[in-house]
Amino acid sequence: MEFTADVIKTLPPYLFSIFEKRKEELKKKGVDVIDFGIGSPDLPPPAFVIDRLKRELDNPANYAYSPYIGIKEFRQAVADFYKREYGVDLDPDTEVLTLIGSKEGIVHLLQAVVNPGETVLVPDPGFQAYWKAVHLVKGEGYNYPLNEKNGYQPEFENIPEDVYKRTKFMFLNYPSNPTAATTTLDVFEEAVRLAKKYRFIVSNDSAYSFITFTDEVQPSILQAEGAKEVAVEFGSLSKIYNMAGMRIGYIVGNKDIIKALATLKSNVDTCQFIPIQQAAATALNSDRQFVAELNRIYKERRDAMVEGLKAIGIDIRPPEATFYIWAPVKAGYTTEQFTAKLMEEAGIIVTPGTAFGPAGEGYFRISLTKPVEKIREAIERLKRLDWQD
Repeated sequence: MEFTADVIKTLPPYLFSIFEKRKEELKKKGVDVIDFGIGSPDLPPPAFVIDRLKRELDNPANYAYSPYIGIKEFRQAVADFYKREYGVDLDPDTEVLTLIGSKEGIVHLLQAVVNPGETVLVPDPGFQAYWKAVHLVKGEGYNYPLNEKNGYQPEFENIPEDVYKRTKFMFLNYPSNPTAATTTLDVFEEAVRLAKKYRFIVSNDSAYSFITFTDEVQPSILQAEGAKEVAVEFGSLSKIYNMAGMRIGYIVGNKDIIKALATLKSNVDTCQFIPIQQAAATALNSDRQFVAELNRIYKERRDAMVEGLKAIGIDIRPPEATFYIWAPVKAGYTTEQFTAKLMEEAGIIVTPGTAFGPAGEGYFRISLTKPVEKIREAIERLKRLDWQD
């Protein structure tokens, strides 16, 4: 008797679950594994966030169901955050929706707005969840390539008009996972212009918005003129406040798109635990001091890793955002050969670029979620490898 739906049988396993299994196999062999694969922060949330969470756990009223769209305190905190950081006005009741982490929202949003067979524009390389979401709604994914020579910016003019005409949804992701690229407001303005012209939805996944190493604040797509007519933006507290395991995020923007997602979510979940939303509101209402210190730590790690990669002949420019390094593999190796060599001969796990789409061939991603001491240890292991085989 077959129990599994066809859409699940044809859904590839999540890459990082495979890595976790392989890591455990190596550990059983006695290998001291250094894992730069998954982007899971290794540092704790701010103390003031943990303190708020602890206090709210003692309130019996907080163990009731949350409102489906999230508590007002959190939604107002998101709206205030957007006004303070971007100058964007949001109605917390209609233009902000609480999510159980932005990944959940990404998958559910496509279920709420995309019909089977409709086209979804997906960046390549790009976050795995975008392709998985398209698969689950039986949509038609169209990979638009991002390349190094263009700074990993969308080349909108290279997407054929007949593709635009059948498009229902477009994913953008800046700052970018995996490429660590940043973008400018004019890119968002062009995306909004095209979305209006061809009548599709455009979203920006801004999970890494404040993990940056310059003084410039990365723009929001909602700063583009007329963005609320066609656009939404995902945000997450996983990275900028180290709250990954708390699973708290949000979507903001067009009220009709958000209403569609809220309708779906009210039928499949009951939002996030109230104390977590309260702690997240405290984080968003705070100043940028915590994030500034976090960026200082990631910059130290970035610089150590970039220096080490250059020492083995991989020359890259330090990324300006996220806690990832997107680098070319050593000459003479495919992505698969290079990442396998690191894992099998040095006990170092990095993510092959092909995990993020065909355009990732020839590249790999490093997550800077390990102390600088571990980074230096990994570099020493890389230096000892025989690169002549």
